Amino acid sequence: MPFSRNLARLERRVINRLAFRMMQLVPAWAVLVHHGRISGREYRSPVAVFIHHGRYRIALSHGRESDWVRNVLMAGRFELEWNGRTVTLVEPILGSDPTFRWAPSSVRLLLRGAGAPDYLEARPA
Repeated sequence: MPFSRNLARLERRVINRLAFRMMQLVPAWAVLVHHGRISGREYRSPVAVFIHHGRYRIALSHGRESDWVRNVLMAGRFELEWNGRTVTLVEPILGSDPTFRWAPSSVRLLLRGAGAPDYLEARPA
C-alpha cells in the first residue's frame, strides 16, 4: 500500500521544504512543475525520477491518486527540473511493475517496502 495521505500532507507542509534544499545532493530527485486542474496555480513537487528506455519514469510513492498525478494526467504535459535543466514532458501514462526492474536496486527496496509498484511515465516533448 502506498504511503498514507496523512504523510503526504506532512510532506507538503514540512518535508518538501527541506527536500528542495537537498535535491542537488541526490541525483534521482527532481522538481516536477505542474498546474492545478481547477485553480491553474503552479505547483512544485519533489519526485524520484529515472530514465527507462528513453522515457522518464517517476515513482508514485503516494499512489495514483496524488493531486500532482491527476493534474499531470489532465494537462497531458509537465516540466521536470532535473540535473540543472528543465525538460518538458508529454503524454504521461500510468504504469505498474511489481518487480521494480526500472529502478536502481536501492530504490527498489524502498518502493517494495512501501508497496508502491506504480509509476508515471512520459516522453520528452
